[in-house]
Amino acid sequence: MKPDEIEIRVRYAETDQMGVVHHGNYALYLEMARIEWLRKLGISYKSMEENGIGLPVVSLSINFKKSAFYDDVIKVKTQLKKQPTALVNFDYILTNQNDELLCTAEVVLAFMDMKTKRPTRPPKYFLEALKN
Repeated sequence: MKPDEIEIRVRYAETDQMGVVHHGNYALYLEMARIEWLRKLGISYKSMEENGIGLPVVSLSINFKKSAFYDDVIKVKTQLKKQPTALVNFDYILTNQNDELLCTAEVVLAFMDMKTKRPTRPPKYFLEALKN
């Protein structure tokens, strides 16, 4: 559902002494892709938060296949796994500039009412954007 793809060039600061991307940076890449996915739907995450809806991460799973290196261009393919409820599930495929599989990932987030700090249903504008 609603696939999208972004490209990220690996910066030197994201790598270790051998030029390999540190595993902790992949969570950041996933977040960047997810925010752009929302933006392309016409949804601003900043605006969501200003209107009282947060999206905290409930779970994050990454299955590493191959290393990424300094100056590589990583393609992050983001896809909604299923229709959201109080939870929203994303699947990711990360490849390098040679289309070699770097990793697959899944992130589950919860729609949260920022005032009550409790899970809530997705906002209507979110569901409407998925239909268009």
